[in-house]
Amino acid sequence: MSIPILTYHQIDAPPPRRSPGRGLWVPPARFHRQMRLMHRLGYRGLCMRDLMPYLRGERSGKVFGITFDDGFRNVYEYAMPALDALGFTATNYFVSRQMSGSNVWDRGLGIRPAALMSVAEMRQWHQAGHEVGSHTLDHVDLRRMTPGEARRQIGTSKEELEQLLGVPVTAFCYPYGSQDASHRLMVRDAGYANATITARGLARASDDPFGLPRISVYCGTGMLGFLRKCLTAHEDRWREA
Repeated sequence: MSIPILTYHQIDAPPPRRSPGRGLWVPPARFHRQMRLMHRLGYRGLCMRDLMPYLRGERSGKVFGITFDDGFRNVYEYAMPALDALGFTATNYFVSRQMSGSNVWDRGLGIRPAALMSVAEMRQWHQAGHEVGSHTLDHVDLRRMTPGEARRQIGTSKEELEQLLGVPVTAFCYPYGSQDASHRLMVRDAGYANATITARGLARASDDPFGLPRISVYCGTGMLGFLRKCLTAHEDRWREA
């Protein structure tokens, strides 16, 4: 069974054309249409926690994964109501040391700052049935870290999020998709159940659960392109609307 796991970052009005990183914004109305399309086609959107039994073959049905990187507040404001209305769940990967902060890791790329969720908003996200995952302590490139620091970024972020929520955090996402076999082992040893990467593809039971591919949805992904992505993993890298 092949399952698409969608990747989003920000759900908000995009910055002007040619702005750095513009593709990482998806307008709220477009996101809502994408979710409604999947619902009309008989699919159910699931967070990683709820998706894994389908990926392992323990359950069957028309499902797809929904993930958000970084924990942006606009996801809470614009995406969560749409998901809740359809009965979908999603995973949001939070940078544990930047709660109520902003995407400071993008500053050097010229990408405009955007607010991240507060602890209270993250808790409301969880209470609504969605999943909180980890995106390290500081959104670091793990391959640039010493093994000790990489292990700390992976394990301590899990511990901090669990202390804030009072529930296990079992989903992880590698910032920038940067990882190798040693990092996958660290994630497993830290007690996570799965981890996602940026490599394009549909997820299959044969995939390493600590290296699951995803499908990126960009600002310029139209409805036909969105459907092609979900069915075939076709990529339309960084197209603008």
